[in-house]
Amino acid sequence: MNGGGQALKIQFDTLDYQNDSVNSATNVFEGQTFRKSNFTISNTFPQGSLLTEDGIGIGNRVIINEEQMLSNVNKIQISNHILPSESLYGNNKVFPQFNVEMETGTGKTFVYLKTIFELNKKYGFLKFVIVVPSVAIKEGVLKFYEISKEYLSKQYNGTINHLFQFDSNNLGWIQSYASANTIEIMVTTIQSFNKDLNVMNRENDQLSGAKPIDLIAETRPILIIDEPQSVDNTDQAKEALSRLKPSAAFRYSATHKDTSYPTIYRLTAVDAYEQQLVKQIEVAGIKTDEDGNRAYMKLISVNSNSNGFSARIEVYKRTKNDADKKVITFKPGDDVYTKTKLQVYEQVGFIQDMDATPGNETVYFSGFPDIISLNSQTQEDEAVKRGQISKTIEEHLDKELRFAKEGRRIKVLSLFFLDKVENYCWYDEEGVPHLGRYAKIFEDEYRRLIRLPKYRSLNDIDVHVEEVHDGYFSVDKKGVLKDTSGATQADESTYTMIMKNKEGLLTFYDPSKGHTSKANKIRFIFSHSALKEGWDNPNVFQIATLVESKDTITKRQKIGRGLRIAVDETGTRVPGFDVNTLTVMANESYKDFAEGLQREYEEDGVIFGLFESDSFATIVLRYDEITEDIEVLGKSKSKQLFNELKEREYINNAGRATDFLRTAVKEKSIELSDEFKDIAPQVLEVAASKIKNLEIRNADERVQVKPLKEALPENFLKLWDKVKYKTSYKINFDSQKLIEEVVKGTGGLESLNAIKTKKASFIYSKANLQINQAGILSDEDAKYSVGSLDDAPYQLPDIITFLQNETNLTRKTIVGILTSVDNLDMFKNNPLAYMTQAAKIINAHKNQLIVDGIKYTKTDEYYDQSLFSTETLYAYLGPNGNSVKVDEEKGKTVYDYVVTDSEVEREFARSAEKDENVKFYVKLPDWFTIRTPLGPYNPDWALLYEEDDKQELYFVVETKGDISSEQLRPHEYAKIKSGEKHFQAISTDIKFRRLSRESDLDA
Repeated sequence: MNGGGQALKIQFDTLDYQNDSVNSATNVFEGQTFRKSNFTISNTFPQGSLLTEDGIGIGNRVIINEEQMLSNVNKIQISNHILPSESLYGNNKVFPQFNVEMETGTGKTFVYLKTIFELNKKYGFLKFVIVVPSVAIKEGVLKFYEISKEYLSKQYNGTINHLFQFDSNNLGWIQSYASANTIEIMVTTIQSFNKDLNVMNRENDQLSGAKPIDLIAETRPILIIDEPQSVDNTDQAKEALSRLKPSAAFRYSATHKDTSYPTIYRLTAVDAYEQQLVKQIEVAGIKTDEDGNRAYMKLISVNSNSNGFSARIEVYKRTKNDADKKVITFKPGDDVYTKTKLQVYEQVGFIQDMDATPGNETVYFSGFPDIISLNSQTQEDEAVKRGQISKTIEEHLDKELRFAKEGRRIKVLSLFFLDKVENYCWYDEEGVPHLGRYAKIFEDEYRRLIRLPKYRSLNDIDVHVEEVHDGYFSVDKKGVLKDTSGATQADESTYTMIMKNKEGLLTFYDPSKGHTSKANKIRFIFSHSALKEGWDNPNVFQIATLVESKDTITKRQKIGRGLRIAVDETGTRVPGFDVNTLTVMANESYKDFAEGLQREYEEDGVIFGLFESDSFATIVLRYDEITEDIEVLGKSKSKQLFNELKEREYINNAGRATDFLRTAVKEKSIELSDEFKDIAPQVLEVAASKIKNLEIRNADERVQVKPLKEALPENFLKLWDKVKYKTSYKINFDSQKLIEEVVKGTGGLESLNAIKTKKASFIYSKANLQINQAGILSDEDAKYSVGSLDDAPYQLPDIITFLQNETNLTRKTIVGILTSVDNLDMFKNNPLAYMTQAAKIINAHKNQLIVDGIKYTKTDEYYDQSLFSTETLYAYLGPNGNSVKVDEEKGKTVYDYVVTDSEVEREFARSAEKDENVKFYVKLPDWFTIRTPLGPYNPDWALLYEEDDKQELYFVVETKGDISSEQLRPHEYAKIKSGEKHFQAISTDIKFRRLSRESDLDA
């Protein structure tokens, strides 16, 4: 892969949002004990087959009932602010299915692979089937398993597992799948078993006359459906999935078209951008604007229907002041001059005829030019494409230069989409390949730009131009590149090549380390626009589309190839928007691209800013941490609140937020009736999440941030001298104290003795049947317990091992806790409920003790102030900007713009600018981190504050929309508490604050 050097390995972090998604899936089965199901396969297989010796197959067995499962699902939904479902079933009533919504680039493949391992660890499930819609996505899954299996194996103590793709020519794997007592994962496309003629659905001699699908079905697999909107979008596909007899299915997508199934986890595009889990998107564009001085015409489409022919043509059209490009619909006989009102089109004349034949769309004119077609390219198009290629290279080289100056070893990649292979490579009569016109333009522009003096220090300056780019296209049997649809057999090898080269593409060309392979030298990738899904690369930073005919790749598909967070040369994620910006080189305006992208999201069912009558239904009124009983506002009260907000004009008749509501969210104050005033903070939280939108940056509004002065000011030096020091820490963890606190409880946390469980009981229910035009309906009118199961005691599970795995404490500590509690009868009543609650209580006490017991010591190391001068920062201006312009006369901060991560931070900066008591403030950069037991912590602000015109105070501030300890995640709260101890250790002068507003600083 890398010449003689060691191949780059992708590193995996523990990310909270991914764990939340995993837990949402596994908790569906809470109450399930560790079980497996045995079934007889056949004893007629030949000797040496992969079956167990006794011919017994091993499958999954779900023992919790549907009522318990639905209760679990509702708890999960409420904790994730999702409206509770009334049923486990959606449009397919055969087996329970659950939607998991995760934005592209946030790691859904990793999440569902980890979910498989977690389901095995918790419940012993062994058999899984991953169903994908295409070859591309299948290859992506296989590649991801290859790079993650070592990590997953370590995380799960070497649990034996086997993942394979269904191969109709090798059915031996099916025998092994059915009989193995290990985690077995089969990956298959839906096309492999959705027709009767498929090998999977036919009797086979290798399986003693059994059908492969029947053997798989006997295992009652758990399904993972990747991109379900493309997998089970037909009745035929739904029936095929049902023939697998799944125990349950988890459906993973960024955009679920079928929302009839319960959604258990949701990470939207807005959530992902706001939390910086994906790259931010910036749009740059190349277009000419000649104000109608040339008879520009570009054919967009030709249509034919019962009303005759029509064509949509982009032309210049006269406006009040000048001329703008517009797409106008023309019909045969139309005079172009009359429609555009521009004299330059007089030479074109009128439309004589049209051809709507697919692939030959053409419009004929009486003048000059006499013909335009969908495939014809104007001189202007050629110039625009050259501009796109040139600017993409320039953006690429600038990013390489910036990373090099900052000491970041991150390889930069750029991606060009083409719709015709001949534009990258064409073959003469003897089959000799030649550069296509876009490849030639690329090499010309690369040679011109790489010679510029500012790029002389770049790593790859000496690599020949023909080695820095390559094409990903399908090939025929002779190895000749060809155009394809993206779903053919020929494309399978192309996807394999893309995946195979992934690590090599992420590795710098470096002869000293033996990294000299072809992939190491490639920095620019040309790919067919048909290959638009199933693959991506975290280090794609620029994307350009050089499509001549109709652009078939959507904006979401384009950005999806480069949304993932970048990795450095060690394979480690490098988070933060200061690194992760994806530049889309569009052939349209920023406004058109942003509106088009939002329209695509909404067409896929992602509606921004719309309130509905049940939008507030999941507001939590009461939550019992021990029993996990939750009381929510519910649909009826939510509708009442929704109507009240409309009456008060916070929401308009279309269900959109008004300016009154936006102001209320900003000021954190809203007028509500007595019935709802106690939940005003939760109402504002829901409102704030609803009015968020996609933040697409405009490259034309990007400016480089500059220091206000050459020398850092005195007030900055005073402040920096206080906060710059680093610390080391040690943890004094007293196991005996943990045992005491877990058993007795502390002020804020419950004790193990508080756990209450109920014995299992028989539930008696009675329902009336009504027969009417709608069918037979049942209406449950009675339901109550009729006795407990005293005579059927449970076989008690190994609680010590369970709690060891869940808490990572020693066996001795767990035994010490259990021998000290006096409610083990509750364990006998309901073992799983007791163990689950006990694990949560122990972990809560453990985390609190870790933070309470941490001791920081100031070291001689510190963050050098010169880093502020060498760092390259960019600010985006305008309504979708991320910055605040400072008053340069006051000189109260380091740079001319304060670059922020949220509106809360922007408001804080504006207030700090105005506050006369603030003498100096600085947004702490991403490299300013504090080590904590739970990972690095990066506080938001440092301020020099003057009180009563004399006393100087030094503040470090953490800004959050909601600063209450209850609203912060325990993980996040623990990091902030650790950060507070760090600053106490380096200076008693520093005051640490958690604030929503700068005006609260003196409180």
